[in-house]
Formats: sequence, C-alpha cells, structure tokens
Amino acid sequence: MTTNTTHTTDMTNTTDTGDRTDMANTTDMTNTTGPVDTTGSRLNFAKAAPKVFRALIGFDAAAREGLDPALVELIQIRASHLNHCAYCLHMHTNDARKAGESEDRLHMVAVWREARHFFTPKEQAALALTEAVTLVADAGVPADVYAEAAAHFPEEELAHVLALILTINTWNRVALSTGKVAGTDER
Repeated sequence: MTTNTTHTTDMTNTTDTGDRTDMANTTDMTNTTGPVDTTGSRLNFAKAAPKVFRALIGFDAAAREGLDPALVELIQIRASHLNHCAYCLHMHTNDARKAGESEDRLHMVAVWREARHFFTPKEQAALALTEAVTLVADAGVPADVYAEAAAHFPEEELAHVLALILTINTWNRVALSTGKVAGTDER
C-alpha cells in the first residue's frame, strides 16, 4: 500500500507498511464458487499460524521498500486480477485511489497491453513481469519479459519487484483459500 498503516487485530498489534493484518479480523467468509459461509468454518490464517502470518507481513513490507507506491499498487492489482482474488483487488484498487491513482488507469490495468499509453515503459515492464511470474506454471518467465524488466529496473529494485510479485501471489492464495470476501477488510 502507499501509506504506513497501523493495524490492530484480535491476534496482536502490528505496525505494517502493508495492510494485511485485516485478514485476521473478518469472519464473514465466502467460497468464490459457493454461498457465504455464515458458520465461520474457514481457517483464520492469522490466528492459526501467527508466526507465519507475521513473517509474511514482514516479507511484504521488505519487498515494497524503495518501490514507487503507484507501481506497487499496479503490480498488486494485476496479480489479483489474474488470480481472481476479489478481496485483494478491492483492497488494492481502493488503496490506489486513496494514493491519487486515476480511475482511467485503474480501469486499464487488466488490459494494459491494449492501453499502453496509460502506462510508462517501466510500468509496462513490471506488469508483464507480474503476469509471467503469476502465471509461471503456464510458460515460465520468458527471457524477453525478464530482459525488458531488467532494462528498466536496477538489480536491487528488480529484486524488490520480484519479491512484491511473490508476496501478492501469496496473499491472493491466502485470501482465496480462506474465503475472504471483497469489501470486508477492516482498515
């Protein structure tokens, strides 16, 4: 996210540059292919594995360190599109708006290749890398995609971009597997 936020969960108080502790708070959960789970039968990941959860928050915070906040949101939005994670997509589009991102660009992220003029060459390289890493099982990370990203990012920044892509993919999987519902983040 683009601002430092302090989150209080029922597990612990956590200061975080991201916004993931909210995953510990919501009990209204949905299976994306089924009805709302009003029994709360899905795992509360933060409570069940607090050390893992805090480590993931730390990894996320370290990944985004030094990256442009607008780029962070674009990466998180695109990965969330690809992973069909409505919970994270809702969160990151809202965060991007709060940080001043335009509606035009937010609407174009999913079709950025057809709307390249909305994005800088550096952002396009990051979006292409996000797609390749997110869909790594389909075709790996093509050499040309990696080379284009490496041409736009110094080595340390590229490592942070890759780490951010890894963290959002992990958060998407946590949210999807635990049935998080879009619009229920409590920040």
